[in-house]
Amino acid sequence: MMSIIIALLVNLLIETSVSLTVVVPGDPIVAHVGSTVILPCWISPAENAEALEIRWYRHDQFSNPILLYNHGKIQDVQEESHRNRSSLTLRSDQSGGLKDGDVSLRLEKLTLQDEGSFHCYVSGDREYDSQQVLLKITALGSTPVLFPKPLDDGRVNISCRSSGWYPEPSVTWMCDDRSVLRPGGTSHIRGPDGMFFVQSWMAVSRSDAQLVSCSLSSRTEEFRESRIDVQAIISSDVSSGPWKALFFTLLIFALLSLGLVGFILYRYRERQTGKKPVGENCEEETMEKLLKGVGRDENMEEQRKHADGEEETTEKLLKDVERDVNIHEQRKHEVVGDVNIEDSKKHADCAEETTENLLKDVVGDVNIEDSKKHADCGDETMEKLLKDVEKLNIKDSRKHEVVGDVNIEELRKHAVEITIDRERLHQDHILSEDCKIVKASPDYNHTGEEFPIQLCAFGAQRFTSGRHYWEVELTQENTKNYWLIGVVKDGNLTARDRSTFTPFYGFWFLYSDGPNGFHINTNPPVKLSLTPRPERLGVLLDYDNGQLSFYNVTERKHLLTISSRFSGSVVPLFNPGAGDQSELRILDCPKPVYAQIHKDIRT
Repeated sequence: MMSIIIALLVNLLIETSVSLTVVVPGDPIVAHVGSTVILPCWISPAENAEALEIRWYRHDQFSNPILLYNHGKIQDVQEESHRNRSSLTLRSDQSGGLKDGDVSLRLEKLTLQDEGSFHCYVSGDREYDSQQVLLKITALGSTPVLFPKPLDDGRVNISCRSSGWYPEPSVTWMCDDRSVLRPGGTSHIRGPDGMFFVQSWMAVSRSDAQLVSCSLSSRTEEFRESRIDVQAIISSDVSSGPWKALFFTLLIFALLSLGLVGFILYRYRERQTGKKPVGENCEEETMEKLLKGVGRDENMEEQRKHADGEEETTEKLLKDVERDVNIHEQRKHEVVGDVNIEDSKKHADCAEETTENLLKDVVGDVNIEDSKKHADCGDETMEKLLKDVEKLNIKDSRKHEVVGDVNIEELRKHAVEITIDRERLHQDHILSEDCKIVKASPDYNHTGEEFPIQLCAFGAQRFTSGRHYWEVELTQENTKNYWLIGVVKDGNLTARDRSTFTPFYGFWFLYSDGPNGFHINTNPPVKLSLTPRPERLGVLLDYDNGQLSFYNVTERKHLLTISSRFSGSVVPLFNPGAGDQSELRILDCPKPVYAQIHKDIRT
């Protein structure tokens, strides 16, 4: 009886023993981002693995393998991020493949996320084994760019910049005899893609070295290096100052002289020939053809009288429009100086309609486009002539002409409704019920003198293409001196270090820091001079063209445009600041009112 028990125990131990041995390299495998790598794994002693189960997986993802070979073929149960990137391969040219127990894995298009350990698991009917292969990813960055800047004390500050590194590279400064120099500072910034941007700087003098090099190296001992001639920079800066000033003075004088000589020759030729400029001749010729084309017998004096009569009609019509429309109640926040924006639009439309009527009276039933075809001076002369005729009718409307260089109504065609995302609201914000008004809580304790850039609110809308426009009111009872407005890449919304609120990390904005002025969030920030202070700010996001533009709506002025390259979805960004208790209000952009104006005129 005892012998039977012992035999059963031995048999059980044999069945559960791990007699199959899997072998992997002892050192980590190092590969570049975007390349293809082979992770070696084989059975020792060699045996045919075609009938075995081969499973490659990561960490504790045994049931979600990178690759599963079973029943003589690869099964379609691959982990999604490695689909179409993984396969079984030979670890060397001398390998016999699965028949010799070679179960190595091939990975293509490597990413930073592929770094880490991979488990090679092989099992048969009664035996199995598993080993780990460590993969390290590296990325060789760009060749460093050196930016020299002469200092007042005769030295040169040299900045060395490079991007696209992983992991953090080491930075080394050397002089021409290859001795190491000590940098003034070095910073490593990790971007959204996981790669590192590196900036290092140092100040050197004429006595330090003639040539200075900046080199960056990775853990694979690959490096990038750039050099700069310090002596040439110092010499050119010392000697070129007065010569530059003299050169530009002579250049400006020469250009002014050429312009004056050209003008004198032009006037002399005009006196000699007794001819009018070509543009004036073309206009007279076109006017004559228009008057002949309509077949009227009235002389030009009668036409002018008719135009004067029409001008009086225009003036009367404009007064009627101004009387019937309550300008102050309709657009009380859009006054530019003493001129109302919407009122100017109304008068411009009235003048345009009256101009059409006057033009018909002047040229009869002749089709304007047809007249253009018969004008020998071309479209440009005809267009100028029609504008001259139109000037007869807009004498009064000039009093109401819009001040500025931006068509706000054109921007508002791209207007979208913006609200603040309540679910991602900062704990020190106070938000209105309609999610359009936000301000800092009175209990918020702001420490430090810098703008509280982390006190941001995010729009609930996401944009991945097209043009989108919105406006923000910055003046209610009191002028708001502290604010931040722009856009941010969706997903970069968590609070972080102040240095990461830059375009490199997916933030694009303009902010007002009270007496410290206006800035955009470049690295380092750029200070702007915006006069007068915007009371209403317009924001246009042109996603497809990579532009974020800001406008002073009240003054109808373009302030600035930030050019970048957007990817993924971006959301509006707001910050009411902490320097005052004034609120930041997102506005509902008014719709164009042209149709209503014409309706009032007809009635």
